[in-house]
Amino acid sequence: MVRRYCPGTAKIVLIWHPILKRKSRVPKILVVEDSPDSMKLYRALLTLKGHEVVGLSDGEGLLETVQQGNFDLVLMDIQLPGKDGFALLREIRNSPVGTMRVLALTAHAMTGDRERALQAGFDGYITKPIDVRAFPEQVQRALRGERLSG
Repeated sequence: MVRRYCPGTAKIVLIWHPILKRKSRVPKILVVEDSPDSMKLYRALLTLKGHEVVGLSDGEGLLETVQQGNFDLVLMDIQLPGKDGFALLREIRNSPVGTMRVLALTAHAMTGDRERALQAGFDGYITKPIDVRAFPEQVQRALRGERLSG
Protein backbone atom coordinates (compact mmCIF):
# COMPACT_ATOMS: atom_id res chain seq x y z
CA MET A 1 0.00 0.00 0.00
CA VAL A 2 1.33 3.41 -0.93
CA ARG A 3 0.13 6.82 0.23
CA ARG A 4 -0.11 9.42 -2.52
CA TYR A 5 -1.00 13.08 -2.15
CA CYS A 6 -3.44 14.37 -4.77
CA PRO A 7 -2.56 18.00 -5.54
CA GLY A 8 -5.50 20.36 -5.66
CA THR A 9 -7.73 18.09 -3.57
CA ALA A 10 -5.84 18.18 -0.28
CA LYS A 11 -6.47 14.44 -0.03
CA ILE A 12 -4.21 11.50 0.52
CA VAL A 13 -5.14 8.41 -1.45
CA LEU A 14 -4.07 4.90 -0.47
CA ILE A 15 -3.12 2.77 -3.46
CA TRP A 16 -2.73 -1.00 -3.25
CA HIS A 17 -1.00 -2.97 -5.94
CA PRO A 18 0.53 -6.47 -5.67
CA ILE A 19 3.88 -5.22 -6.94
CA LEU A 20 3.93 -2.54 -4.25
CA LYS A 21 3.33 -5.10 -1.48
CA ARG A 22 6.27 -5.09 0.92
CA LYS A 23 7.55 -8.14 2.69
CA SER A 24 7.43 -7.79 6.44
CA ARG A 25 10.44 -8.81 8.50
CA VAL A 26 10.47 -12.45 9.56
CA PRO A 27 10.43 -12.85 13.36
CA LYS A 28 13.77 -14.08 14.64
CA ILE A 29 13.71 -16.50 17.57
CA LEU A 30 16.59 -17.83 19.66
CA VAL A 31 16.00 -21.27 21.19
CA VAL A 32 18.29 -22.33 24.05
CA GLU A 33 17.75 -26.08 24.50
CA ASP A 34 20.19 -28.87 25.34
CA SER A 35 18.10 -31.76 23.96
CA PRO A 36 18.87 -32.28 20.25
CA ASP A 37 15.48 -33.94 19.69
CA SER A 38 13.59 -31.06 21.31
CA MET A 39 15.66 -28.51 19.40
CA LYS A 40 14.86 -30.28 16.13
CA LEU A 41 11.14 -30.25 16.95
CA TYR A 42 11.07 -26.56 17.96
CA ARG A 43 13.06 -25.57 14.88
CA ALA A 44 10.72 -27.51 12.57
CA LEU A 45 7.53 -26.11 14.10
CA LEU A 46 8.79 -22.53 14.10
CA THR A 47 10.30 -22.54 10.61
CA LEU A 48 7.05 -24.00 9.24
CA LYS A 49 5.35 -20.88 10.61
CA GLY A 50 7.88 -18.66 8.83
CA HIS A 51 10.16 -17.79 11.74
CA GLU A 52 13.92 -17.58 11.55
CA VAL A 53 15.33 -19.85 14.26
CA VAL A 54 18.79 -19.82 15.83
CA GLY A 55 19.66 -22.54 18.34
CA LEU A 56 22.10 -22.80 21.23
CA SER A 57 22.62 -26.04 23.16
CA ASP A 58 23.68 -24.29 26.39
CA GLY A 59 24.22 -20.83 27.81
CA GLU A 60 27.78 -20.44 26.59
CA GLY A 61 27.91 -17.37 24.38
CA LEU A 62 24.25 -16.57 25.03
CA LEU A 63 24.71 -12.94 25.98
CA GLU A 64 26.89 -12.19 22.97
CA THR A 65 24.44 -13.99 20.66
CA VAL A 66 21.47 -12.09 22.08
CA GLN A 67 23.22 -8.72 21.86
CA GLN A 68 24.29 -9.24 18.25
CA GLY A 69 21.32 -11.20 16.91
CA ASN A 70 18.41 -8.74 16.84
CA PHE A 71 16.04 -11.41 18.21
CA ASP A 72 12.33 -10.88 18.73
CA LEU A 73 12.02 -13.67 21.29
CA VAL A 74 14.13 -16.11 23.30
CA LEU A 75 12.79 -19.54 24.27
CA MET A 76 14.99 -20.90 27.05
CA ASP A 77 15.05 -24.21 28.85
CA ILE A 78 15.51 -23.77 32.60
CA GLN A 79 17.62 -26.91 33.15
CA LEU A 80 20.74 -26.44 31.06
CA PRO A 81 24.29 -27.72 31.45
CA GLY A 82 26.46 -25.16 33.21
CA LYS A 83 24.38 -22.12 34.14
CA ASP A 84 20.66 -22.72 34.51
CA GLY A 85 17.98 -20.65 32.79
CA PHE A 86 17.46 -18.43 35.85
CA ALA A 87 21.13 -17.37 35.92
CA LEU A 88 21.11 -16.79 32.17
CA LEU A 89 17.95 -14.70 32.44
CA ARG A 90 19.59 -12.51 35.09
CA GLU A 91 22.51 -11.92 32.70
CA ILE A 92 20.10 -10.88 29.93
CA ARG A 93 18.06 -8.62 32.23
CA ASN A 94 21.26 -6.88 33.45
CA SER A 95 22.49 -6.24 29.90
CA PRO A 96 21.70 -3.56 27.29
CA VAL A 97 19.07 -5.94 25.81
CA GLY A 98 17.43 -6.47 29.19
CA THR A 99 13.91 -5.78 27.94
CA MET A 100 14.01 -8.62 25.40
CA ARG A 101 11.13 -11.08 25.70
CA VAL A 102 12.28 -14.41 27.20
CA LEU A 103 10.03 -17.42 27.74
CA ALA A 104 10.82 -20.32 30.05
CA LEU A 105 10.53 -23.57 28.13
CA THR A 106 10.77 -26.36 30.66
CA ALA A 107 9.63 -29.67 32.06
CA HIS A 108 9.35 -28.02 35.49
CA ALA A 109 5.60 -28.32 35.89
CA MET A 110 5.18 -28.72 39.61
CA THR A 111 3.16 -26.39 41.80
CA GLY A 112 5.05 -23.13 42.23
CA ASP A 113 7.43 -23.60 39.28
CA ARG A 114 5.39 -21.36 36.99
CA GLU A 115 5.17 -18.62 39.61
CA ARG A 116 8.89 -18.91 40.35
CA ALA A 117 9.72 -18.48 36.64
CA LEU A 118 7.42 -15.48 36.23
CA GLN A 119 8.69 -13.87 39.44
CA ALA A 120 12.28 -14.37 38.23
CA GLY A 121 11.46 -12.21 35.21
CA PHE A 122 10.53 -14.61 32.44
CA ASP A 123 7.85 -13.14 30.18
CA GLY A 124 6.02 -16.44 29.98
CA TYR A 125 6.16 -20.13 30.65
CA ILE A 126 5.61 -23.09 28.30
CA THR A 127 5.69 -26.60 29.74
CA LYS A 128 7.37 -29.59 28.11
CA PRO A 129 6.51 -31.79 26.51
CA ILE A 130 4.94 -29.16 24.31
CA ASP A 131 1.60 -29.51 22.58
CA VAL A 132 2.70 -29.37 18.92
CA ARG A 133 -0.67 -27.93 17.88
CA ALA A 134 -0.65 -25.17 20.53
CA PHE A 135 3.08 -24.32 20.50
CA PRO A 136 3.15 -22.14 17.33
CA GLU A 137 0.19 -20.10 18.61
CA GLN A 138 1.83 -19.71 22.03
CA VAL A 139 4.92 -18.32 20.30
CA GLN A 140 2.76 -15.97 18.19
CA ARG A 141 1.07 -14.70 21.34
CA ALA A 142 4.45 -14.10 22.96
CA LEU A 143 5.64 -12.22 19.87
CA ARG A 144 2.54 -10.01 20.19
CA GLY A 145 3.57 -9.19 23.75
CA GLU A 146 1.16 -11.41 25.67
CA ARG A 147 2.31 -13.01 28.93
CA LEU A 148 2.03 -16.80 28.79
CA SER A 149 1.48 -18.88 31.87
CA GLY A 150 1.03 -22.43 30.76
